[in-house]
Amino acid sequence: MSTSISTAFIRQFESDVHVAYQRFGTKLRSTIRRKIQVEGEDVRFQKYGTGTASTKSRHGDVPLMNVSHTTVDCSLTDHYAAEYIDDLDMLKTNIDERSLAAQAGAGALGRKTDSLITTAMDGSTQTIAHGSAGMTKAKAYEAFETLGNADVPDDGQRFFVVSHAGWTDLLDVTQFASADYIGSSELPFNGMTAKRWMGFLWFTFSGLDVASNIRKCFAYHTTSMGHGIGKDVSQDITWDGRKQAHLVVNKMSQGSVLVDANGIIEVSISEA
Repeated sequence: MSTSISTAFIRQFESDVHVAYQRFGTKLRSTIRRKIQVEGEDVRFQKYGTGTASTKSRHGDVPLMNVSHTTVDCSLTDHYAAEYIDDLDMLKTNIDERSLAAQAGAGALGRKTDSLITTAMDGSTQTIAHGSAGMTKAKAYEAFETLGNADVPDDGQRFFVVSHAGWTDLLDVTQFASADYIGSSELPFNGMTAKRWMGFLWFTFSGLDVASNIRKCFAYHTTSMGHGIGKDVSQDITWDGRKQAHLVVNKMSQGSVLVDANGIIEVSISEA
């Protein structure tokens, strides 16, 4: 057997993992601020305050805004998803063991990525109580008004992530479900349950925390959250002679942090 077969196996596996990770691995990472190729154990996100315009007298100095400038640090943690692929098993089955292992590893790391983000989101200080109700029009209106009153930009980068039960609640809201209010142009993605309404891109996600049938959903602007990537998804594939199998280790180093509490709201819903 050619010695290059191992190299081909590794390259193909790495390709499979990256494709799977990008396709279904994580839903939330692309909706928030990101810094890649971070060196060190943490990454710093800049947080700017708001400025105020004022006048000046003739020949006087231009007044400075003196915008407050603070920072938020995000710690990175290392995560692994490993699996053995038996050499002879690949000859005895009609399924692609390599591809399945790649998808499983990518899926595990994707769920971990989203878990890091939702854990950071849980630090939000703005909340809308469940009130023993699911996702209602009133809660959507309150979230819209709260972000608006805080001057959070309405620039197409507001998101509202809900559970599948929350989505079915919304289907009973005429303004959300009816084509009279939302046309086909507000359905931005094919193959994904998502639509735009009230300035938010609403989408479903199964990884939101739930306890005693109370689910935490979030309305947020992309700049309210930060995600640091020290090492994106990568693979280490080695041959284990004792086991006569390839040990495939998928790994990444990432972290997430709440940057601006004014730009995110925790919206609790009842799924009882």
